[in-house]
Amino acid sequence: MTTWLLDLGNTRLKVAAWQPGQGVGVVQAWTHGAADFAPLLQRWLAGVQAGDDCWLASVAGSQLTAAVAEALASHGNPAARARPRAECAGVRIAYAEPSRLGVDRFLALLAAHARGEGPWLLVSAGSALTVDLMDAAGLHRGGLIAPSPEHMRSALAARFPALAFAGGEASDFAADTADALASGSLGAAAGLVERSHRRATRLLGVAPRVLLSGGGGQRLASALELDVELAPALVLEGLAVYAAHAAGSDS
Repeated sequence: MTTWLLDLGNTRLKVAAWQPGQGVGVVQAWTHGAADFAPLLQRWLAGVQAGDDCWLASVAGSQLTAAVAEALASHGNPAARARPRAECAGVRIAYAEPSRLGVDRFLALLAAHARGEGPWLLVSAGSALTVDLMDAAGLHRGGLIAPSPEHMRSALAARFPALAFAGGEASDFAADTADALASGSLGAAAGLVERSHRRATRLLGVAPRVLLSGGGGQRLASALELDVELAPALVLEGLAVYAAHAAGSDS
């Protein structure tokens, strides 16, 4: 029997197989706004066996989440939903109301704690830019949410049509408007991460390790003057930790 992990984000659905005691398998990803999303989901479901377990983490809208859950249930593999908890698998979150913390950020904390002793600074460069700090004891110290570089550019273009330039290459000092927009948006994101790292080091007395995930992670890493560990499947890693913890709690 295989356990399937599903991470339904704001842009894509990521899916991977997982066996307890092993790492997350090869990740498949599909953009859920694309016309071929439903056929691709059904094609993947054709390979899911009767008795396979499915775990779903979603930050997508309720309608899309329900549609994916219904597709799984109709195939005979109803998904268990991951939800933020005040404490789980050695991690305690900072939010007084756990439901207000995005499940993707929650699962990233579980994944980081399972990777080894912190402290950790978790950065996700996805549809939004998020930063979360967790100390060596597994205590979440809180986090930040900001626009992604892409959304910064979209906001400028919407407000100022003269800045509606696509593309561009980031550099320290650009000599073209498209390049300047690429440089400024990426630099703003990098500056927030580096500032958070400095503040975290001051708060904890030791520099945290930086885990960088999300579709824009590699691009952001190139702009950071920090040592980072790229973790593109961090939410799925955390979902595996969550599923293992649930199985242990039930036994």
